[in-house]
Amino acid sequence: MSEAAAHLSLMQWLSPGFPTGAFAYSHGLEQAIAAGDVTDAGSFAQWLGDVLAHGAGWSDAVLLACGLRGADLDGLEDMARALAGSAERLHETVEQGAAFARAQEGLREVAVPPRALPVSVAEAARHLPLPSDQIIALFLHSFAANLVSAAVRLVPLGQIAGQRVLTSQHDRIAAIAARAAKSELGDIATSAFRAEIAAMQHETLDVRLFKT
Repeated sequence: MSEAAAHLSLMQWLSPGFPTGAFAYSHGLEQAIAAGDVTDAGSFAQWLGDVLAHGAGWSDAVLLACGLRGADLDGLEDMARALAGSAERLHETVEQGAAFARAQEGLREVAVPPRALPVSVAEAARHLPLPSDQIIALFLHSFAANLVSAAVRLVPLGQIAGQRVLTSQHDRIAAIAARAAKSELGDIATSAFRAEIAAMQHETLDVRLFKT
């Protein structure tokens, strides 16, 4: 596979059109908006940046990096599940990862075991002729873009305002990807506890548009 073809494959796997059902998950954002913690583009940008740098963005990036380097996928799966801070967060990563694996089975016509999302992506992408930091950056960008789409619908934000927030995260995403590409499992540490609490509280939200 050429590098250009590998880029296109990765973009396909991480696009909104790939059948992982990412559009159904808000990563606790729906609860944060209902609670008044996220009310506009500025507060959403801060929330998104913290989740990327200090929450699941960082931990998933390290899991993906380790998987791309050839680490044991079963061990990474156990770690990914252990890092989920709530039942909804566990469902989010496991259900999306299983859907990603099913789609890979259909594309590659081989058996692909269901795994948590970053581990499933690592298994599919570890043989692509692309630098790890590029794969991780595109993975994080897909994660951020999905949350931007949720914020546009929920806050609500205008389409341009949402794209401005996403653009504002590009340097952060690139920096996280570069650091994660050189990191080991022992470098995982998260402190986005309000996002985790929001995911827990979302389970009892009276009216919900999203699964998480």
